[in-house]
Amino acid sequence: MSRSFVEFKIFVALNVTLWYNRGKTRKSYRNFEKGDFMEIIDAHIHRFAGGHAQDLARRAGHENSEEHLQSEYARQNIVGAVVMGNRSLEADDHLYPEYLRYCIGLDRSSGFDADIKQTYEAVERNLRRKNCVGVKLYPGYNRQYAYDSIYTPVYELAEQYDKPVAVHMGELAFASAHLKYCHPMTLDEVAVSFSKVQFVMCHLGNPWIADAAAVISKNHNVAADLSGLLEGILDFPAYVREQEGYISHIKTWLTYLNAYDRLMFGTDWPLANIENYIDFVKILIPERHHKAVFADNARRIYGLDF
Repeated sequence: MSRSFVEFKIFVALNVTLWYNRGKTRKSYRNFEKGDFMEIIDAHIHRFAGGHAQDLARRAGHENSEEHLQSEYARQNIVGAVVMGNRSLEADDHLYPEYLRYCIGLDRSSGFDADIKQTYEAVERNLRRKNCVGVKLYPGYNRQYAYDSIYTPVYELAEQYDKPVAVHMGELAFASAHLKYCHPMTLDEVAVSFSKVQFVMCHLGNPWIADAAAVISKNHNVAADLSGLLEGILDFPAYVREQEGYISHIKTWLTYLNAYDRLMFGTDWPLANIENYIDFVKILIPERHHKAVFADNARRIYGLDF
């Protein structure tokens, strides 16, 4: 075999190897930076109608429409989402596309408190449905602690149907609501009393992150979603620099908690820009836990089939 032919073979082999490795690196980079090759489930969204919702969406760089949401989900490889229901308690008001499931919401706007017996009957009708994957409570808006006895039948139904109870914890959207009802510590008593019920602490109890971590650490039937930590559309590199303390604070307590099997990605659509939110959560969560936090945990906790 001539020397020139051997050199030619070496040249070809080296270039094939470089091409292959460059392709792997590019794919890995895109996977980490943009989520192009990683399935995502958005475990906390809302479906609001009206001009206010459109204003929120536009401030986040979006349009509040079914077509736009589907388009953004396809672009970010989001395969499905869980709607936190704010409509009435009637099951027919919760008809969603196939890529969406919902938690039936109990707040004053949905008729909660009008007739307690009818409320619980309506909750049960929803929980019997396959696409209803849980219940959502709004203590700060209802002005009732999560441990109030008025919720006891709800927890009993959740246990009976083996579906989780998501609870709004942390900051509120309206000045007329009351913060004292949605401090993470108020969920501790409920988690102890109903140890067979899976609870989801929405928004990680922000800004009470340390308290949230303590409640989640102590109670293995409490998970959390990471929604509601950002709003609007951001100059993301500048935001990361300017909010280094905020980001570091959340990461510190998530590292302390070390319960990445009980954290779920969520955007709180239409409040935040989806792409920003994916990048934000990737900063908070170690890469080895991305698959769990971005999809697998939501599938398990909410019993999702997408």
